[in-house]
Amino acid sequence: MSLDKSLRSANTLQRHRNVLTRAERIVHLMDVGKWGDDASPFGLPKVGHRKAALGKKTKTKKKTDEGDGDK
Repeated sequence: MSLDKSLRSANTLQRHRNVLTRAERIVHLMDVGKWGDDASPFGLPKVGHRKAALGKKTKTKKKTDEGDGDK
């Protein structure tokens, strides 16, 4: 049973997809240099598509002046 378009969440196109469309695969092959003008769009080789892991931000401690004599 399919899901109605109005019930889909708003971020469906923003999340990571494991499967690329044919056009996305061709663009990736062009970037790598494995695509020629005489190549057929059918029977494309597999393209690894991995999500790049972002590093966590490290918290920096703010320096406080302990020499203030306002006690």
